Amino acid sequence: MNGFERRTEEKKKKVLESTFELMNSSDDGNITMEEIAKHANVGKTTIFKYFDSKDNLIHEVYKSFLDQLIEEAEEVLDENKSFEETLIALTQNKIRFLNRINKRFYTRMMKYITEKNENGLSLIIQRYTRDSYSTMLDLFHRGRKEGKVDLKYSDEFLLLYFRTIVEGLSNPQIYEQATPYIEEWTEMLLKGIAPRKRD
Repeated sequence: MNGFERRTEEKKKKVLESTFELMNSSDDGNITMEEIAKHANVGKTTIFKYFDSKDNLIHEVYKSFLDQLIEEAEEVLDENKSFEETLIALTQNKIRFLNRINKRFYTRMMKYITEKNENGLSLIIQRYTRDSYSTMLDLFHRGRKEGKVDLKYSDEFLLLYFRTIVEGLSNPQIYEQATPYIEEWTEMLLKGIAPRKRD
């Protein structure tokens, strides 16, 4: 990457970060391109040059946020800790991410991603879901080897169980009530799929 390309990428990153900060601090999510340009310290025409439209820029902000979440989850998995330690680390990672955003940002993001199908938004959620399922399947296989996941549960059932939790927590009304209980969700997940102890 030459100097010009590097400066371009840095400016794009700055615009994305600035847009994220403004969206995350806004009560109603209505921010203008002028506000973004001022906050990012770039010209409005520069933003249009990189992103074409405000809608594309917002799309990229949400995509970037989900990409970071996936990357950090993959890093946790790569540490090859035990099943329980990995599941707890993934939960803590999710809590850290949720703590970076306000509830209004999350609610708007989930509404935007699930309701709009333009510009590949449905592809973002499909990719995020596919990557999440792949991550969880690897984790469940590890749990089986360690005797922490009951062998009677098939991959199909475990993924459906996980999908139900993920899609439920993606619902803005459920998310608002469930956020304080992320650790309890993990504990129940661990207990629910663990082999039963014999008397």
